[in-house]
Amino acid sequence: MRKGMKTWPLAIALLTGAAMPVAVEARTAAAPVADSGSVMLDPWTGLYDGVPPWDKVKPSDFPATFNVAMKRTKAEFEAILTNPAPITFDNTIKASELSSAHMERLFALWGVHSSNLSNPEIRKIQADWEPKLSAFFNELNLDARWFQRVQYLYQQRDSLGLDKAQMRLLERTYEGLVRNGARLDAQQKARLIGYETDLAKKFSQFQNKVLADEESYILLTDPSDVAGLPDSFVASLKAAAEAKGKQGWAVANTRSAIQPFLENSPRRDLREKIWRAFVMRGDNGDANDTNATIAEILKIRQQRAELLGFKTHAHFRMADTMAKEPDRAMDLMMKVWPAAVARVKEEVADMQAVADKENAAITIEPWDYRYYAEKVRKAKYDLDQNEIKPYFQLDQMVAAMFDAAGRLYGMSFTENTGTVPVFEKDVRTFEVKRDGKVIGLFYLDNFARAGKRSGAWMTTYRSQNKLSGHGDITLASNNNNFVKGAGGTPTLISIDDASTLFHEFGHAIHYLNYDITWPGLGNTPRDFVEYPSQVNENWLLTPYILNTYAKHYQTGEPIPQALVDKIRASDTFNQGFATVEYLSSAILDMMLHNRTDPVTDPRAFEKAALGEIGMPKEMVMRHRLPQFNHLFADDGYSAGYYSYLWSETMDADTWAAFTEKGDVWDKETAERFRSMLLSTGNESDRIDAYRAFRGRDPDVKYIMKKRGFPVPAE
Repeated sequence: MRKGMKTWPLAIALLTGAAMPVAVEARTAAAPVADSGSVMLDPWTGLYDGVPPWDKVKPSDFPATFNVAMKRTKAEFEAILTNPAPITFDNTIKASELSSAHMERLFALWGVHSSNLSNPEIRKIQADWEPKLSAFFNELNLDARWFQRVQYLYQQRDSLGLDKAQMRLLERTYEGLVRNGARLDAQQKARLIGYETDLAKKFSQFQNKVLADEESYILLTDPSDVAGLPDSFVASLKAAAEAKGKQGWAVANTRSAIQPFLENSPRRDLREKIWRAFVMRGDNGDANDTNATIAEILKIRQQRAELLGFKTHAHFRMADTMAKEPDRAMDLMMKVWPAAVARVKEEVADMQAVADKENAAITIEPWDYRYYAEKVRKAKYDLDQNEIKPYFQLDQMVAAMFDAAGRLYGMSFTENTGTVPVFEKDVRTFEVKRDGKVIGLFYLDNFARAGKRSGAWMTTYRSQNKLSGHGDITLASNNNNFVKGAGGTPTLISIDDASTLFHEFGHAIHYLNYDITWPGLGNTPRDFVEYPSQVNENWLLTPYILNTYAKHYQTGEPIPQALVDKIRASDTFNQGFATVEYLSSAILDMMLHNRTDPVTDPRAFEKAALGEIGMPKEMVMRHRLPQFNHLFADDGYSAGYYSYLWSETMDADTWAAFTEKGDVWDKETAERFRSMLLSTGNESDRIDAYRAFRGRDPDVKYIMKKRGFPVPAE
């Protein structure tokens, strides 16, 4: 997941109309900025054209610093709007692109504190300030004087002598302003600002409620409770309990702890208990219940869409995507859905047969799926996940992803942990070069901890651009939630975890390879964002990576070829489950937002909608609505969760371009992919860039083959 932590400069905020969750308008005189606050706004110093001063940040200084940052931003903006010289591209668009660098630095620091280092103090600041920040930036976005300047240039654009990138930036700036309300009258603009401000409040509420439920845990106290679990996992649960001052084994209410428990525990009663705690996050009728918050968000989103002239929130959000229309996204999803559901039925039948053979006297339920899937894997392929895991040591997989990037794109990653400040002791840093030139600094925050939101994401603290004169070194980070090995033992991860590692690194590769001039052309459409990351997953299970880096964590022996053969033979195993788990979430996202009457009871809607599409009763969505951060922690993936499938369609087609060469490490294909699709940001329409790379539109047959589903045309 590419997470935009609202670290965009003012120019991009003006382009997208997005609420920037950290700066809020100061209605009163700005408070004096504290020493830490000054550090948060000042240009960064040190290596790599300056790095974030994590060691000097005091969370208590954020509020005063927000005030000062807004004051500076407002002054810079006014200087652009009141420039008495004739309106030009340089004194309007370029000036905006160069503005508010202080705000971008501040948001980079704030984003880490709100996502990686959250605590009650940070959550209170979020609740207080993000609505104010939203109002502040929306007032700037909707300033009539700004639109008048941009509109004047837009109307004269053919006579301005602009190059292709400048023309695209101007046109996208104008279209973004129109799409986000620039033509509304004063009363309508006030309503729009009110909607955005209310949404910012609700997003903060939703995120904090889910995080509160995820900070809970289930304490197991009897040795029989952890019987059958891998020794390394048991040790990590014990360490988690000790960290909380408890005796026993603590199972955190996060995916990284829940999933291995469900896969391995023979205790059906505990599987059900653990599973229910996880899938009911945000849906327990208590102070952390999110259903009412979701209903309020949906109502405001529809009101905003109608005010802006769109039929639904989905139409509003998709106006600037590759798919363009909700029906196109839904059509793609429904091409895949029937085959996925059919495969689930086959998988359940296989699992039920195993349970019956064992005289388990059960009918497969959702808390049984992962456990019995592993039994089927063992029976069909003589393959046990716990047999694989010792060969997937986290540090080795990190080295593998770096090596792959080197072989494909000429990139090198040299660890320099300790030479620059970090925000948490376990964060590692790496200097990034390509062709001998430093192009970036990569931060790696791999482990789960209290206060860190769930999931995995990538972000940049500073993105590349040539305009500023000091933006050639990208500061990028990957953030995961792996369970750390106990007592200093190596951290072992599953193949799924390793795929996540490569996925998030694919986002980093994308941004580290940027070679663009204009910051405003750095944001790609939502349904393109996941494409580079999904492409990168493909190299994980290639023979070179497995033979070189999949080594037993105790003996150092490489993974046996017989085990590799079993992994390959089971390549499409459980694809029904994986596809339905994801697609059900994506389909419900679109059904939820592609309607004119907002849902008022999310729980009832979820149940009815799943019934309508034929959701297998043995499964649950990957993200149930009450905990669906992608949709309700901000607008980011709302009416956009389909983008993973849209991107994977391009990914599968791109992988075919490599395999057709007979060498998945083909440097010519890799360089064409890098130069045409990775390095260009959004300097051209992304579908045109894809067509230039592949010579045609992506073919859906490749994703069907990748998942082991029948291809209708064949």
